[in-house]
Amino acid sequence: MRYTDPMAGTRTLITAEQLEKMGSDSRLELVRGELVEMSPVNWRHGWIVIRLGGWMNSFVEKNKLGQVGTEAGFILSRNPDLVRAPDISFLALARLEAARRQGFVEGAPDLAVEVVSPEDKAGELEQKIREYLAAGARLVWKVDPQSETVTAYHPSGEARVYSGEQAVPGEDVLPGFFFLPSELFRE
Repeated sequence: MRYTDPMAGTRTLITAEQLEKMGSDSRLELVRGELVEMSPVNWRHGWIVIRLGGWMNSFVEKNKLGQVGTEAGFILSRNPDLVRAPDISFLALARLEAARRQGFVEGAPDLAVEVVSPEDKAGELEQKIREYLAAGARLVWKVDPQSETVTAYHPSGEARVYSGEQAVPGEDVLPGFFFLPSELFRE
């Protein structure tokens, strides 16, 4: 979705602050200053987000590590602005005060989780992962319900795929946290 000024007939780039003020009922992200509308997700996708997000939230609250959210806006770069909203995000305690003072959070979440939807294009999802890492994410999980795998991406460029009974660790981002893909995808 691009914003075109009807009077001038030209394309106008949107800033993160303008996106926030729009208060749209649609799911929107901002990619290099252009609005991108996100399709509603299917039931399984939403269920996986709630399940994993719930596990993460319980662990984070119990251990007073920070906060877990869903579809919160993160400003990953400026001029033109890039705002992404991961399916699940974790912000460490040290970053919460700054995050509460503003609308969208400047920078990437400490941990971003993207659940693959049937309509996702692989290249676009991989681009999002690179954007999170470039903006400072310490860990990104790509959760793929089709293959029932979880891929952990690191700033170093390393990626590791987990499946079945292989424990996906929270590493130094969520120390002590782990989950099994077999449990995540089991209905």
